Amino acid sequence: MASSLHSIWRFLHWGPLTALGIIKVITITALYMNSMWWPPNASLGGFIHQCLFLLFSTLTTYNYIMATLTGPGLLPKKWKPKNPKDVDQLQYCTICEGYKAPRSHHCRKCNRCVKKMDHHCPWINHCVGWANHAYFTYFLAFAILGSFQASIILGFAFYRGVHRYWYLTHGQMHLATVQFTMTTIIMTIFATGLAIGVVLALGMLLYIQLKSILKNQTSIEMWIVEKADYRRYCNLDEDDFVYPYDLGWRQNLLQVFSKRLVSKGDGITWPVLEGCDQYTLTREQIAQKAEKRARTKTFRCVHPATGRYLPLFSQGLRVCLSPPCTDEARIRLEPGDVIKVTRFREHWLFGERVVPAIELRNPELKRKGPTRGWFPRRCAIELIQPKHYFYSNSSEQSENEVDSLDDRQHNARNVKIMNNATNGVPNMSKETFANGNSKQPTQNGQGKKKK
Repeated sequence: MASSLHSIWRFLHWGPLTALGIIKVITITALYMNSMWWPPNASLGGFIHQCLFLLFSTLTTYNYIMATLTGPGLLPKKWKPKNPKDVDQLQYCTICEGYKAPRSHHCRKCNRCVKKMDHHCPWINHCVGWANHAYFTYFLAFAILGSFQASIILGFAFYRGVHRYWYLTHGQMHLATVQFTMTTIIMTIFATGLAIGVVLALGMLLYIQLKSILKNQTSIEMWIVEKADYRRYCNLDEDDFVYPYDLGWRQNLLQVFSKRLVSKGDGITWPVLEGCDQYTLTREQIAQKAEKRARTKTFRCVHPATGRYLPLFSQGLRVCLSPPCTDEARIRLEPGDVIKVTRFREHWLFGERVVPAIELRNPELKRKGPTRGWFPRRCAIELIQPKHYFYSNSSEQSENEVDSLDDRQHNARNVKIMNNATNGVPNMSKETFANGNSKQPTQNGQGKKKK
């Protein structure tokens, strides 16, 4: 019962309310104008035409609701692989307190790890992933077809309504069937703009989805593969990366649109190419994360950041005119906060705030809002670490210690020679010359003459 209420609660969000509102405005306006332009009771063609439009509208709404209610499939909290040895090849999610299964990623909006996560869609207020990928793709396809037919209906009806007086004066009464009022003409123009916008916007999104489905890649995995290729371009010693889930376009389509395969699967174990295993992609992700941590720079906050998307009054107009083109969170910072930065823009930085130990011990003192996201660059300065800091855990530390030990022994020998000297003049024996305490040659390669 609680899960059903939670699923219904997902529709009470600006995304689903806006999407359903657009669908219904286009549908109702197109049906009203179609009743005057091509009435379904006037001919068989008009009846079939309206039935087809109603079919598209119904399938659009059905697949939209199913994509929202079904969800992508959430990975159980505290999930672990059956073989304990496999945890070394998986990433750990501190929020879900479990390991991320292959092809699973944590969604900051849903606050859960999602099976085969493609992206978080604000219009369905849910993620698109393993369980609802087919419903989401069907929704896009039928929404485009229905909106395209609606734009044709509204366009022809608008033309008939604008030229109604000309039809009446020229004796073509059978064409003067569309009659406008101020309300209907405004609604027609508005619905036509919405229909054309839906065709263009969802058309681009459907193209991206079909392209990724044919390759059996999610949008996140496309980015992982691109970084994997770039890593091997920069490091020729690395073996070529083979994406393990591309089984051919036929099998790739069946994995998404076959209800039988989806119902039999669990969203965790996947068929892979020969020579690959279940953790081929996760090992590549771990390697990329390691390189990312190596590129991380430490910043300290010097001016407070409000955590707003457009901090006009606190940061100025220039920062607001060049925000990062993403819906990722903005973090609130106070002077003294330490941030680990991984992405850099001209006026913005992306990183994670280092939570102090006092906040970890006392949940009441924990600062509200996300700890990972974007913040204005002018709010923080980079901390330059001393050189020995970078070698504290490396093999170069031992080399430096050996060099410093040789220097100390060398200086001690010089002090001993000076203490044993007569009248403050050291005895320059052969041993002393062998130890390097002789006069140094000049630039022309000859030593100075003794007095």
